Amino acid sequence: MCLAVPGRVLSVAEVDGTRMAEVDFGGVRKDVCLEFVPDVGVGEYVVVHVGFAIQRLDEASARETLAHFERIGILDEEFGGGFTRLAGQAGADR
Repeated sequence: MCLAVPGRVLSVAEVDGTRMAEVDFGGVRKDVCLEFVPDVGVGEYVVVHVGFAIQRLDEASARETLAHFERIGILDEEFGGGFTRLAGQAGADR
């Protein structure tokens, strides 16, 4: 299954002419392309699909989405413990 997952932008830089960000997904950090959302800044949340940020998301919506993912049990299956920790911080009950 392919998911689009919310994450928090930690840093932004241009790499070989492409706007990139380091994004935190509950302790799992990934490099993400920001070309589809070029005005996103550090501290904001983005929805990421296959390495591309495809949408800006407010923090409350990001946390709510992670909580829903946790409730239906797909975070551990797809991504491991880091996402479970982040969903727990968002208020998801197991």
